[in-house]
Amino acid sequence: MGIVVLALAAAWAAHHVVSASQLDSHTTSRLSVVWMALFLVFMAQTLMYHLERPRRLTPRLARQLDDLHVAILIPVYNEDPGYLKLGLESFLQQTRLPDSVHVVDDGSTNSDYPDIRAWWERAAAEAGVVTTWQRVPNGGKRHAQAHGVRVSPEADIYITVDSDSCLAPNAVAEALVPFTRPRVQSVAGIVIATNNRANLLARVTDLWFTTTQLVDRSGQSAVGAVMVNSGPLAAYRAAVIRDNLGSYLNETFMGRPVMFSDDSLLTLYAQERGLTVQQPSAIVFTAMPEKWSHFNRMYLRWMRGSTIRSVWRMRYLSMARPAFWLHLLRWFQMFLVQMVTLWILLVEPIAFRNLPPLSMLWIPFLIGWAQGLRYLGIIRSDERIRSRALTWLMMPLAILMAWTVLRWLRWYGILTCARTGWGTRQNGAEVSLGPATTSPAPRTPDPVPEDPWPELPTRARPATAHAGVASDPYAGTAQPYDGYAPTPYPGPGVPVQRGHPHQDAYVWQSAQPQHDQYADPQDPHAVDTHGPGGHPQGRYPDYHEPRAW
Repeated sequence: MGIVVLALAAAWAAHHVVSASQLDSHTTSRLSVVWMALFLVFMAQTLMYHLERPRRLTPRLARQLDDLHVAILIPVYNEDPGYLKLGLESFLQQTRLPDSVHVVDDGSTNSDYPDIRAWWERAAAEAGVVTTWQRVPNGGKRHAQAHGVRVSPEADIYITVDSDSCLAPNAVAEALVPFTRPRVQSVAGIVIATNNRANLLARVTDLWFTTTQLVDRSGQSAVGAVMVNSGPLAAYRAAVIRDNLGSYLNETFMGRPVMFSDDSLLTLYAQERGLTVQQPSAIVFTAMPEKWSHFNRMYLRWMRGSTIRSVWRMRYLSMARPAFWLHLLRWFQMFLVQMVTLWILLVEPIAFRNLPPLSMLWIPFLIGWAQGLRYLGIIRSDERIRSRALTWLMMPLAILMAWTVLRWLRWYGILTCARTGWGTRQNGAEVSLGPATTSPAPRTPDPVPEDPWPELPTRARPATAHAGVASDPYAGTAQPYDGYAPTPYPGPGVPVQRGHPHQDAYVWQSAQPQHDQYADPQDPHAVDTHGPGGHPQGRYPDYHEPRAW
């Protein structure tokens, strides 16, 4: 459906581009070249994100993945106890259990989670998962992750997870699949909202964020050039983090330490070594902002981090990498769209007495709805399809928000990128599951012990890229995949029953929605994919019969 709608929109755009390019003075447009450029960029983007395919497994490759030691890093700071326990529970319900989980309490001021810690250490031991739980002085998310790295030298793959995130039961298994290709250095998962029905803001944010991942990032993944992995779920070869730990912990910009944009920096390290991809069948649920003030601070942090990261890509990323050119293309597209908008809304009416064309009122919404059909490709067991269709119909709100408020915040973030503080969760968790999932009355947390780890030396620049490693978009056909949804979210302040996410099925880019199931190239720069750990499971089986929708 998306291809059909986008093809009709493209045909309409092509007709007007051809008409505007005629030499007749009555039809000549002052923006003919600009329209043509935007049309070509749009068509290229559409083609690229339809080329993304989940990686397939063979029995031999599955055995290789079982030999990997997979370690999950989860930093915690002033997190809602309900979300924290929900996420930890999801680790123990994975179809491919992690070999170790390292929780680092980064000096939380509201609690040190004694009940959750006692439960987790007991439950992890029963499941055979090695775990550590450290409480360290507050040093930021990166330093908390580093504490987990230091106590897990045996790890082959690190999976970074946020403390308010809940993994779908097959998330770890699916996130590992692209690592069967030695040149893949990092894998991004798909992030969707746990609280997508809390209010209008959470619903529209879920629509906008999910569609962005399945459009922009899917296009980047098709050529092995994902720009930013999402914090709620990302996987890296262990050497990507270990070899760059010094510069990761000591990044500065304009003389100030950078506290945010950790995921994009790790992705940049991975881009210098090989391919960065997305696995659309690796799903994680996370808490989206429910208040505008929270969303505003989060988005500003993203835009400031994106600006800093753009400087580093321009400086350090090899021009032989597709990510370098995609990065330039994004800036070109942003400036071009900004110029066209200002020209049509200000210059044409004032200087030439031409009102904006009516097509500006409906063409962007048509394109948004067409791309938003990707959002409908994810079906959740805790939400009826009519509810998701209602969210999809809200795409005009997301577009208006992107054209107005988000555009202003983007430029404000660019101009204030030297403000490198985190900005959120300073006074506790800003999103909560509800009173039924929280701990008893908070108490004064135990004192934080002194940091036993000395600072690592600062590296002058990100890790050196391997020259001559070309992009290698993986081939294959679109495959349906299994997915799961967390316990239905009734809204803030309403008691909910805490437990493991319910099993669900949903289909990805498949013409057969009733069917649900889911030699390495030689590379001189590949990192050894074998480790001392392992998991006894072989192939990942089907867990349920297909469900009718």
